[in-house]
Amino acid sequence: MITHYVPDMTEVQPSAPSALSSPARAPRTGIVMLNLGGPATLDDVEPFLLELFADREIIQLPLQKWLGPFIARRRAPKVRGLYANIGGGSPILRYTEAQGRGMVARLDRMSPQTAPHKFYVAFRYTRPNSDDALRMMRADGVERAVAFTQYPQFSCSTTGSSLNELWRAAARAGLRDTFQWSIIDRWPVHSGFIEAMTETVRQALEQFAPADRARVLILFSAHSLPLNVIDRGDSYPQEVGASVQRVVDCLRAPNPYLLAYQSDVGPVRWLGPSTEQVIRRLGARGQKRVLVVPIAFTSDHIETLSELDREYGEVAHEVGITEYRRAPALNDRPRFLDALAEIVSEHLHSGAAHSSQYPTRCAGCTNPQCRNILNPVVGAAGGGSGRRI
Repeated sequence: MITHYVPDMTEVQPSAPSALSSPARAPRTGIVMLNLGGPATLDDVEPFLLELFADREIIQLPLQKWLGPFIARRRAPKVRGLYANIGGGSPILRYTEAQGRGMVARLDRMSPQTAPHKFYVAFRYTRPNSDDALRMMRADGVERAVAFTQYPQFSCSTTGSSLNELWRAAARAGLRDTFQWSIIDRWPVHSGFIEAMTETVRQALEQFAPADRARVLILFSAHSLPLNVIDRGDSYPQEVGASVQRVVDCLRAPNPYLLAYQSDVGPVRWLGPSTEQVIRRLGARGQKRVLVVPIAFTSDHIETLSELDREYGEVAHEVGITEYRRAPALNDRPRFLDALAEIVSEHLHSGAAHSSQYPTRCAGCTNPQCRNILNPVVGAAGGGSGRRI
């Protein structure tokens, strides 16, 4: 039996663009939720891809000004079809807003001294973007701001690119001195995140017959990165591996497990092994039951709803895997909303401007903008650190 996780399509319709929550009082602390984003409608697909393939911080192509738009426009019809199959657009804004609402409601109770809290969404390649978030923060009178990556594992291509764009947007808008910033730049082994991920894996394992459960192979899947990013010294692979190991340890189950990488595009070499090839090889050696776990994705979007559920589900069927399932994404699960609030509360009370690892640039880094922080906060609980750009 092939079982994909395919939600009710009414749950994945894109919501109206919005960058914030709405507390009754003026916010004391603004929290900017950074993520890649996704096209809200089919008309947004090509502009989204054009932005993606123009970003040299995520993918570097020869003759990028020409080749990037060529690849984006060539892929656009196929990608539009994939979004049409999952409801016409990405649900990531809807889920990010739900996560933000749940997070700030918990934060207001957990940390009254920094309340009210308000969240703002800053997507990298679509609206609402960093410019939108910053304008709304200025209108709200925010002074204390936290840039909160929604990528649990740090990479220069994801968190780094989003932060660099946030600082550029502040400069464009003349807001370099408007907010005091700190950064939550990674949280791959935070206990709340690990517990929430383990909860989804347990829930998915319970869908297999009890007699077969221990023989299910758990395939953790993370978004791949170009190898030239990894070769510079990017910390992403080790942080993904740390997340996997913590989930496995927390699960305390006898299941075999593997880690693979998905979503490689473009004419460059990518980090492997690829999730698709691992599924094919598992089928070839007679593995019948596979549970795929999106370890680096915190909400449903095209990589889960289309790539993992549909495309790889079909591959699994072709190669003889009789039971293929996907663990649910974290989305707005209560334990994950708890975790988001815990991460921010701990950060605010630490007084730090960023993690101790953030200032350490990759050994082969050539980007002078990396690891910067604009107007860093001076910690209220033991002092912060950072540098002004």
